[in-house]
Order: sequence, then C-alpha cells, then structure tokens
Amino acid sequence: MKHYTYPTVLSIAGTDPSGGAGIQADLKTFSALGCYGMSVITALVAQNTCGVRAIHSVPVNFVKAQLESVLEDIRPNAIKIGMVHTLELVTAIAETLQQYPDIPVVFDPVMIATSGDRLIEESTVAGIVQQLFPLAAVITPNLDEAALLTGSPITTVPQMHEAGTAIMNLGCNALLLKGGHLQSAQLTSLLFTGSGAPEAYVSDKIETKNMHGSGCTLSSAIAAYLAQGKHLKDAVALAQEYVHGAILHASNVVIGKGNGPLNHFYNPLKMIKNEMD
Repeated sequence: MKHYTYPTVLSIAGTDPSGGAGIQADLKTFSALGCYGMSVITALVAQNTCGVRAIHSVPVNFVKAQLESVLEDIRPNAIKIGMVHTLELVTAIAETLQQYPDIPVVFDPVMIATSGDRLIEESTVAGIVQQLFPLAAVITPNLDEAALLTGSPITTVPQMHEAGTAIMNLGCNALLLKGGHLQSAQLTSLLFTGSGAPEAYVSDKIETKNMHGSGCTLSSAIAAYLAQGKHLKDAVALAQEYVHGAILHASNVVIGKGNGPLNHFYNPLKMIKNEMD
C-alpha cells in the first residue's frame, strides 16, 4: 500500500472568535488551498467584525510548548506568523525557529486591525525588526503597518516604492507591501526581493466593506503555496488571485454588523498529496 502525506502549514497567531481573521482565517485558507493546517495560539483576542475589545496574552512558556510540540512531531513545509504583540513572544518564537532555517516563514507583522485598532505594544516593534525580519522569507505589511515601521504616511504608489526600499534596508529577505488602503480604483501591491525593481501586482479594487481578515488570509495563502513548493513570486501571484476571489465572492454577503469576512471556500481545491516511499 502506498502512503501519502499532505503539504503542512503552521500558523503562529492570535484568535478571532468571529471567525474572519487570525488563526481561524488561517486554517480556513490552508484547507481551501489543499494543505493540512496547524496552529500555535499567541493571544486570545476578543474581537468581531466591528473591532477589537480585549487581548489576553498566552503565557510565553505555553506558546513555546505549543510550538515545540508541533515541530517535534509534524514538521511543517511552511510557517505563517501573525500576531506577536510582546517582545517576550518575539524572542521565544525567534529562538525556536532559528533551529529550523530550512522552513520558509511568511511573517505578517500584525500591528493594526482592519478596524483601525492597534494590536501591538510599542516596545515590540524593534524586537520584531531585529529578530523576526531576518528569519522570514517574506514579510507582508499593509500601508498602515509600513508607515509605523518607516515613520512616514504612505498614500501613493511612489511613496510605496520609497517605503519598501526603507523597510528592505531594515534587514528583510523579501517584502510584499500591500496597497489595499490606497485611495484609487486599482489595488497595487509591490514585491521587493532585493534584486532589481519590485514586482507589481495590480488588480481592480472591489467596492465592499467585507475585508475583515484579508491580510491574514493573504499571508496564509502565500505560506500554503510555498508549502506546495512554489517559488516566492509565483506563490504571491497565486495568493493575490485567491484573496481577490475570496473578497469578490463575499462582497455582497452580510455577516456581522461591521467589516464582514471573506469567502474562503468560494472555490476549494482538492487536497494535494505527496507520495511517500
């Protein structure tokens, strides 16, 4: 009898009891894209489609215990990191992942929610830059998070180019700067890889308020495609296409009283199997 395994992806992030963002969105994305999803919870977040009410930190030792439990048993083909809101968590995660340099890491530096709520402690930003940026195959900030990193507002595509160069100089291996907050008819994101001009991904903006968890979903989709062996540029392109479809198919759906979630399962793929000897 032949034996098979699935591409496996681990999410290290906070929760969303309303189901649209955080760990819940990550696991939906992994499943929709044919991967086996796992999770390490960094924080219990009381939030819904209207905003964040409270954040309860998971003790650092327990986060590390979760992480070690997964890594010792089911080695992920890719890792996505989301909400890491304290310096102690940053250090614990970085120390553990340094032991697995061959696993690609997608880091979504979750600092500001779709609702505008700030989710990260000020003292944590420097630790993230110093410890997690060098470990990540790619980081995926939105314009508000990029502005927090650079200290300057970003409202145009030329400013995105400037900000991307500045963030790459902080020690990133690659950067996907998401332009979803641009006030324009088209959505532009830029992928900086350190060689040549950045790759531009342009699509029509969908007029909808149902964007809750879009950043979590995009970074998880990139991780899922990396787990399947795609090169970074291809993984980003496929992930952008998936998220665009998930937003489009949820654009007129009413779930919740605020910014509604995406439709993660608008076109689920079959589970991808790898044959084992």
